[in-house]
Amino acid sequence: MVGSKGHRALRDVLAWAVVLVFMFPLAWWVLASFKPYTAIFNTTPVYVGFEPTASNYAVTLLGRSRVELEQGQSEGLGLQRGGSSSYYSIPSIVDSIVVAVGSTLLATILATLAAYGLSRFRFKGQQQVLFWVLAQRMMPPIAVAIPIFFMFRDLGLRDTHIGLILAHTLINLPIAVLLMKSFFDDVPHELDEAAMIDGAGRFQCFSRVVLPLVKGGLAATAVLCFIFSWTEFLLSLQLTTSIRTLPVKISTFVTSTGTEWGFITALGSAALVPGFVFILLVQRHLVRGLTLGSLKD
Repeated sequence: MVGSKGHRALRDVLAWAVVLVFMFPLAWWVLASFKPYTAIFNTTPVYVGFEPTASNYAVTLLGRSRVELEQGQSEGLGLQRGGSSSYYSIPSIVDSIVVAVGSTLLATILATLAAYGLSRFRFKGQQQVLFWVLAQRMMPPIAVAIPIFFMFRDLGLRDTHIGLILAHTLINLPIAVLLMKSFFDDVPHELDEAAMIDGAGRFQCFSRVVLPLVKGGLAATAVLCFIFSWTEFLLSLQLTTSIRTLPVKISTFVTSTGTEWGFITALGSAALVPGFVFILLVQRHLVRGLTLGSLKD
C-alpha cells in the first residue's frame, strides 16, 4: 500500500515536472508581452520587478501609435519606429480565422467521406491509395509551393481567401483522412450491416449510425486541421499579398533595423486565444476521440 502510494506520488511529481518544462516557454512568451523594452532587452533575464505595460497589445490590437505609448522606452535600442498601421493586426487575425475555420470545415467534410469509403469498401489497389495519401503528408510544402503559385495565379485564386482555404485544405487532407479512417475502423462493420438490413441506405447508415459514434475522432481531427492551418506560414506567404495571416504578419515585425519582440510576443500571445477557445468548445469530444480504441481487448 505504502509502496503504491509512493509510486503514484513519484509519477505525479514527474508528470508535473514535464508539464512545467513544456509550459515554461509559453509562460515566458506571455510574460514578455507585458514587459517594457528595457526589460525585454536586459542582459539578465527579468522575471519580476518590472512595471507591466499593455502598450504592446494596444499597438498591435488597437492600432494605437507606438510613438505616443512608448515615448522614451526604446531610446538608444536602435528599434524601428513604424507607424501604427504597420503593426495593427486585427485584420490579420480575421484573415487567419476565416482561412483556418474554412479549411478545417472543408478538410473534415472531405476527409470524413473519403475515410468512410476507405474503411468500409474493399477495392483493388486500396493499400496503394493509402500509401499515396500518407506520402502526400510526408512531402514538404516547399516542394509544391512554386507549382501551386502558378496554378493559383492562372486560376485567379492567388491572394484570395478561397485560394488560401483550398491550399490549406490540400495540406490537411492527408492526415485528416488517415485519422478518420482509423476512427471508422474502430466501429464494427456489423452495425452497418444491421442498419442496412433494417432498410437504411448507405448514406443513412453513414450519417445516422456510424458518424455519431466517431464524434470524438471528428473533433480531434478538426482540432489538428485548425492548428495546422492557424500556424501555416510558407504557402500563406507565397500565395498572398494583401491578405496576411498571423504567421505572415508576425514575420513583418522582423526588420533590417531590429526585431520588435514586444509586438511579436503580444500578437503571438493573442494568437493563442482562438486555438484555446476552439479546443475548449470540442474538449469533451476531443478527449473521447484521442482515447478511442485505446481500450480494445
